[in-house]
Amino acid sequence: MRRPLVISLLTALLLVPLGTASPPRPVERASAGGSFGTALLTAGGPRYPWSLRVGDARRFADRRSGRVAFAIVDERGRLHGFHKRHTFHSASTIKVLLLAAYLRQGGVRSRRLRGSERALLEPMIRRSDDTTATIVRNMVGNDSLRRLARAARLRDFAVHPVWGLSLVSARDMSRLMRRLPELLPRRHRHYALRLLRRIVPSQRWGMPAVRPRGWRIHFKGGFVGGRGYWWVHQIALLERPGRRLGVAVFTDGSSSLRYGAATIRGVVGRLLRGYQRYDH
Repeated sequence: MRRPLVISLLTALLLVPLGTASPPRPVERASAGGSFGTALLTAGGPRYPWSLRVGDARRFADRRSGRVAFAIVDERGRLHGFHKRHTFHSASTIKVLLLAAYLRQGGVRSRRLRGSERALLEPMIRRSDDTTATIVRNMVGNDSLRRLARAARLRDFAVHPVWGLSLVSARDMSRLMRRLPELLPRRHRHYALRLLRRIVPSQRWGMPAVRPRGWRIHFKGGFVGGRGYWWVHQIALLERPGRRLGVAVFTDGSSSLRYGAATIRGVVGRLLRGYQRYDH
């Protein structure tokens, strides 16, 4: 097993002391999905053959090396997936939580962002910079991440002093992404979602290539590895006016970043194949 290599790599790159870290505590349990009003209850969700598409994606995932889990929250808030409660180390997908936690702070949520704040948040999201992520984590603290996890109704989240080792599940992160606009302060919502749309070209692998035509994607990937053992993850919010889907795919044990990205692309391509034909 090469997991110690991955753990040591994350520890070496990401661990900047935050003081005495409190142990993870259980996250409040809540019902699945969430209410977004009748505007989202369109014809696309009820008519789409989710069971067939999930079965197709599951068979594809079963043929891939390593562990694969995925989840999608449809337009009616219903959760579909495979191994959706299995937990994985978050890698950089937790940066979406870091972004939201920073913007939700009492001293930030209602005022204009300073240039120095944008200089931290933009590289953290757009090019997945780890140094700025650690600075942001140290500013907001792990307790802020726990509070956000409760607000987002995440059931499986457990924060870790090394942020990339925090535990997440596909069901939690798909729900997080579908609810993300409501979790962001109104003043900063457009800014945060724009960052998640403007990921640098070198990191636009996976879901962007297979999003349904006419849908906008806000997403974040995460990957760590070397010597043939990689974690490769991606989470996304897919939007059209008044409509949303939340998607998450996690892989552990991919032979390369390219292989993991191909797994994500194959899973989501099968989940959403022909979706645009059902969204009128």
